Amino acid sequence: MSAAHELTEAVTTVSADLTTGPDAAVRARRVARGFLGTAALGGASEMGDAVELVVSELVTNVVRHTDDRVCRIELKDVGDGLEIAVTDSDPRLPRWRSPDLSGGGGFGWPLVHRLAASVRVSTHATGKTVHALLTPGLVPA
Repeated sequence: MSAAHELTEAVTTVSADLTTGPDAAVRARRVARGFLGTAALGGASEMGDAVELVVSELVTNVVRHTDDRVCRIELKDVGDGLEIAVTDSDPRLPRWRSPDLSGGGGFGWPLVHRLAASVRVSTHATGKTVHALLTPGLVPA
């Protein structure tokens, strides 16, 4: 895992390239916790669990639904909230599925939408990036 930190007066950002595999979500949560521990973001402590959960779900989607060996996560203090971005090289967009109570998944994407103020997917020549904006006032207690 490699991480880069950018610190300016207006924006604080952390990014990391994660090798995908069974422990990728654990490593993504660790990056998120580290960022929340040093960010000046107002409401960061109230959003901690939600941020870790969204990061974990988005990285898990890369592990489960793509053939990527590496994905990139980025967390950015955007003033009124925190943007989480997860990039992979698969051009297929995430899709809603009926939840499978026998362990087949289908819960993560709706959960990300429930916890985030907004969710968008941007596509590019080398794949896609899923962006989720979390704001302190909208995160369920």
